[in-house]
Amino acid sequence: MNILVTGGAGFIGSNFIKHMISRYEYTIVNLDSLTYAGNLLNLKDIEDRESYHFVKGDICDHELLTKLFRQFDIQVVVHFAAESHVDKSIDNPELFIKTNVLGTQALLNAAKQYWKINKTDKYCNEYKENVKFIHISTDEVYGALGKEGYFTEETNLSPNSPYSASKASADMMVRAYYETYKLPVVTTRCSNNYGPYQNSEKLIPLIISRALNDLSLPLYGDGKQVRDWLHVEDHCNAINTVLHNGRLGEVYNIGGNNEKENIETVKLILNFLNKSEDLIQLVTDRLGHDRRYAIDNSKISKELGWTPSINFDEGIEKTIHWYIENREMGFNY
Repeated sequence: MNILVTGGAGFIGSNFIKHMISRYEYTIVNLDSLTYAGNLLNLKDIEDRESYHFVKGDICDHELLTKLFRQFDIQVVVHFAAESHVDKSIDNPELFIKTNVLGTQALLNAAKQYWKINKTDKYCNEYKENVKFIHISTDEVYGALGKEGYFTEETNLSPNSPYSASKASADMMVRAYYETYKLPVVTTRCSNNYGPYQNSEKLIPLIISRALNDLSLPLYGDGKQVRDWLHVEDHCNAINTVLHNGRLGEVYNIGGNNEKENIETVKLILNFLNKSEDLIQLVTDRLGHDRRYAIDNSKISKELGWTPSINFDEGIEKTIHWYIENREMGFNY
């Protein structure tokens, strides 16, 4: 199998590539533009594998996409590449529209054109065997929950930030390519990820890094926003499951079953590091900050047999150790 992974030098993408290479003899092509969130150090230990190829490039580059599909005979796309930091989307929405919406459409179109059996017939909706486009999305497209309830695949999309609106738009483009062109697509929507190689703009690595240096820990509002934490290893396993067994045209929610208030997560990290809670500094809340996310895993569990295996206490301990070890080695994530 020949797989194109977009955004493979980023946090989840690099973990996914390692997950797949350790299990299969697939050819993996990593297309990444290496923005601030992409780091080839994430993949240093596999960069010389014959089955792994890195290409620096933009997912909006139609000519490059066409070339890669032909050169590597791409059969599967796993699309991670996205601008994903909500704060940055508030400051610069245009960038998120370009990458997350137009980039997704460019990828869909490249896949459609290469996989079509009859390329000259615009009404042809038949494709090569065993091809699949997996679009990695987020639970943020659903908006915010109250104190009770969970997001299901049937929950209406109600994004509240420019980031989540751009991802919801990309989701709808993926759906449209399935409904109109019958392109073999699957969408996954995950809860908040954590684990090794995550950029320090995100909550958990930010708190670990600043706490290790005895710096103040900025926390939005009252810190009681609730997030469902999913270890990246569990997420990669879920995507692998969807890749091999997911039904075309479907959406699968992927959550960790680990709901925590942000302030609870921060205090847990501080306790593990033996640091004072006095480091916590409550700051003005983010614009449009969603109060609670929580995912119902029932569909992927019943249909595909996947469930998360890493509880938060175990996962956060592993994550803290990883950041400490890599800090000592001179890496700054």
